[in-house]
Amino acid sequence: MRLLDRLSHNSIWCSDPYLREWAKVGSNPVIQHVIPGLNSSHFRDPTTGWIGPDGLWRIAVGAEVNGIGTALLYKSEDFMSWTRIERPLYSNNALNMWECLDFFAVVPGSNNGLDMSSEIPSGAKHVLKVSINSCDMYIVGVYDLKRDEFVPDTVQDDNRLWTRIDYGTFYASKSFFDSKHGRRVIWAWSNETDSYSDDIAKGWAGIHSIPRTIWLDGDGKQLIQWPVEEIESLRINEINHQGLELKKGDLFEIKGIDTIQADIEIDFEPTSIDDAEPFDPSWLFDPRKQCREADASVHGGIGPFGLVILASDNMEEHTAVHFRVYKSEQKYIILMCSDLRRSSLRPGLYTPAYGGFFEFDLENEKRISLRTLIDRSAVESFGSGGRICITARVYPVALVDNGATHMYAFNNGSTTVGVPQLRAWSMKRAQVNVMKGGSVIDA
Repeated sequence: MRLLDRLSHNSIWCSDPYLREWAKVGSNPVIQHVIPGLNSSHFRDPTTGWIGPDGLWRIAVGAEVNGIGTALLYKSEDFMSWTRIERPLYSNNALNMWECLDFFAVVPGSNNGLDMSSEIPSGAKHVLKVSINSCDMYIVGVYDLKRDEFVPDTVQDDNRLWTRIDYGTFYASKSFFDSKHGRRVIWAWSNETDSYSDDIAKGWAGIHSIPRTIWLDGDGKQLIQWPVEEIESLRINEINHQGLELKKGDLFEIKGIDTIQADIEIDFEPTSIDDAEPFDPSWLFDPRKQCREADASVHGGIGPFGLVILASDNMEEHTAVHFRVYKSEQKYIILMCSDLRRSSLRPGLYTPAYGGFFEFDLENEKRISLRTLIDRSAVESFGSGGRICITARVYPVALVDNGATHMYAFNNGSTTVGVPQLRAWSMKRAQVNVMKGGSVIDA
């Protein structure tokens, strides 16, 4: 997409296989914004193209039409001349401009990815992802090939109830089909939450999240995400604890690894489910508020329990990633939080308490898992095997002062929580190869 004369147009630029040399196509813009009711500055971010059963290319483009968020659909025979389909792929008045669309097929219960240009198996679902208001949200449904229309399984008119890809600093995500490994991989932009002057001093701002494999849970409702398996090749110096027990107020220090560049996997198992607190459905509209009010220091029935990471010697600085279990009618609802409000003593930082809810069959599954990846200022947490994810950016003074921080497993609920398994690793530096002078070197 290019912005010409303050209007949005979609253009094509060709590149070499290494994405280093680009050539502008003379017929640009290949898709213009001439649509009745279209906000001319809100028309951008086409999806990856795919070939339909009729042999035609298709792309969806994010737009705002008559104040309504819309995924416009286009077809092409040659990828150069595009015709808009009269009906949008999907639109919903719960949101206005939709950025960074993603549209892909998934099979419930299978972590094998699908190529959108190949035959989609029977029983598959489709996912439409949109980026808006600093959040990446998605809808699961079916793609009606005859009408070229996405039909959601459930329509939510209040966007606060849409499911998020990630409940933290995670935006403009994009997925692709990895044909070599038969998986779908997603990653996103994680913006800085320090000050503008901090970014100027650093000379850079913003990172990509760790790539994640993404698939649809067996119930066909929830996307599951997990760091790509290649991340595990960076693990060194493993420590392992089994059979721990955390009573109310317990704090177990995790020693023997680099706490500022680490990968931690821990399972929690409440010894009883009788003390789960009642769930208030209104909390679904603002999980962050509940994370602020029921934080890691507030005693509960089952929880809060989780990890305290990047903690200074006196705990003045720390980040808490934790769970709290609630009971709603015949099911259990778990709140997962990543609370940054005490993450740093530095002024001028954005330090929210991120959070989200997910359903959990506590009677049968019993164990609630947490995996947290720490890379200095980046903290990515995956709850319940990737049912819920929270990415955060933190800037502890302790890292600057002496490079030493602490890490703990904790429980602050009245119910004792077992830790059947705790594994943690230091993470070595990744090798990044770049081209320089015709040769590949380690950056």
